[in-house]
Amino acid sequence: MKAIIDGLLVLSNEIVTGHILMYEKDIWKIVPRHQFRAGMCTELIDANGGFVVPGFINEHIHGCAGADVMDEDGQALETMRKALPATGVTSFVATTMTQSKEAMAGALERIRQAMGKQGGAQVLGAHLEGPFVSEAYKGAQAAGHLAAPDFSWIAPYADVVKIVTVAPEVLKNKDFLKDCRDHQILVSLGHSAATYEEVMEIVDAGGLCHATHLYNAMAPFHHRQPGLVGAALLSPKVHCELICDNLHVHPAAQKLAYQLKGRDGIILVTDSMRACLQGDGESELGGQAVYVKDGQARLADGTLAGSTAVMNQVVLNFLINSGASLPDVVAMASANPAKDLGLYDRLGSLEEGKQADVVVLDSNDFHVKQTVIAGELVYDELAK
Repeated sequence: MKAIIDGLLVLSNEIVTGHILMYEKDIWKIVPRHQFRAGMCTELIDANGGFVVPGFINEHIHGCAGADVMDEDGQALETMRKALPATGVTSFVATTMTQSKEAMAGALERIRQAMGKQGGAQVLGAHLEGPFVSEAYKGAQAAGHLAAPDFSWIAPYADVVKIVTVAPEVLKNKDFLKDCRDHQILVSLGHSAATYEEVMEIVDAGGLCHATHLYNAMAPFHHRQPGLVGAALLSPKVHCELICDNLHVHPAAQKLAYQLKGRDGIILVTDSMRACLQGDGESELGGQAVYVKDGQARLADGTLAGSTAVMNQVVLNFLINSGASLPDVVAMASANPAKDLGLYDRLGSLEEGKQADVVVLDSNDFHVKQTVIAGELVYDELAK
């Protein structure tokens, strides 16, 4: 048996002090301090007053530490798996870029091979961001490979793809939505110039969907043309990704989203690229040169190109900006993606019987002190 002692346990709806989290591969029990004896455990982590939170689940991440999901060398996902625990991420949905059909198929095959591997952040599957998006709001996606939504692209990898981003205005065959639902693939609306009516037609026709990085790569809200932003903020069927690096989304817009969507309607993501954890300099995204200065990643024409954000900082930023409680904000980076991906029975909260994915955060600046994945200590700041 292993244990984390002297931490502030961030549970679903409260912060608990004076308790010990005991675990092996799964969480065994949370017990009062007075019931615990050190001899009960073979491994002990002293949180020293830090926050003990469930591992973060990043459903939108292209890369970090010099690696990108689209890299063909076969080592990129392993590099990401080893680097992400230092940011509190214990599992992630590897996010592709719009490239040739062959290049995307290769990326999906590599993701398939990485799923289930232990010893680092776990790969849950793929987020297909493109090619089914609008040229008008393609962002850093390559225009030459954009395509109309076609489930035949996805079918060979239906076991791998967990999320697919779609611009509503390019969706001509509504059977695509049914095919996705039948295969438990979450449709996320984004990279879009769609009208409010076009968005609501899709929302009303199905169940839950996501909005890919709300506010970014979509028509801005206008009082006569509310568009995707207005539909996403108003509809309870739409859960909204937010990149809270304070660059992609202004703090006031973050607070507005929280006040309209509440705890259950927001999913915190990084949308990070290979330059994440690398510092300033020249980098790359989707075959395009990216220039990072003062932490801002942009294409040569100034277009924002993903982010260099890390999840522990995103969580802290949103906590400060939104006025939400810490349990609410932690849920947006753990419980909410777990629920929408159908994984909440195993991931997303500190509950008995769930996989022991646990992060200890410094209570002042939220830097990661230790990360445990499936009961194994995979990151310890003191061992760096």
